[in-house]
Amino acid sequence: MPPAAPCVAITGASGSLGRALLQQWHGRGARLIALTSGEEPLELADGAGQPLPLRQVRWQAGREDELAALLEEVDVLVLNHGVNLHGARDAEAVRLSLEVNALSGWRLLELFAAVARRRPPAPNRPWPELWLNTSEAEIQPAVSPLYEISKRLGGELLSLRCLDLARGAGGPLRLRRLVLGPFRSSLNPIGLMDADWVAAQVMRQALDWNCGLVIVTPNPLTYLLMPLVCFSRWSYYRLTTRATP
Repeated sequence: MPPAAPCVAITGASGSLGRALLQQWHGRGARLIALTSGEEPLELADGAGQPLPLRQVRWQAGREDELAALLEEVDVLVLNHGVNLHGARDAEAVRLSLEVNALSGWRLLELFAAVARRRPPAPNRPWPELWLNTSEAEIQPAVSPLYEISKRLGGELLSLRCLDLARGAGGPLRLRRLVLGPFRSSLNPIGLMDADWVAAQVMRQALDWNCGLVIVTPNPLTYLLMPLVCFSRWSYYRLTTRATP
């Protein structure tokens, strides 16, 4: 029996990269779910100008449990949502940055892992995957301290939980970390890279090369530092923590 087309859900779907990833996944035959906090209908077209068949679902950070039933049908969950409040440092900006950029992704990771554990194995269905877009701000300045702090926290939580949730560690998920440099978007209108090009590189590294650590940036230091950071975190967390039965 041929493998079924994967069902792919993408958060932050109305942003530049979210739209580009939807286009890329459509080109690979996926069934699409666009998760967005906006109320505007999301209308995308393929290269021939035909509307992309996708299901749009509205949700908000902090209400992840409402997506539990939907995640039962998802094969690949791409966590791409985020907020950048730039120079803000007040209490509400701290709360919002941590909630959207770190804690929301962590809750969805745990929720999807629980769904994946309950899912019976099927030879024609792909292994569940979760992709987390942490960005280059996880290890380098982005001229936005709260963005850097919250993205770093999201990345560190992923490193910690991968010890139990990653497929290689006996967990239920194939985890992929997306570390992306500055691309043009509403969060960064002066980004150096085009979102469509970035999305194509992400798909090539993740699906064609099967990379767990996906890096797309013009900064050569990131290609050197990010693997070292991931390995050092993994080693430290493994030595200093233990799984709870």
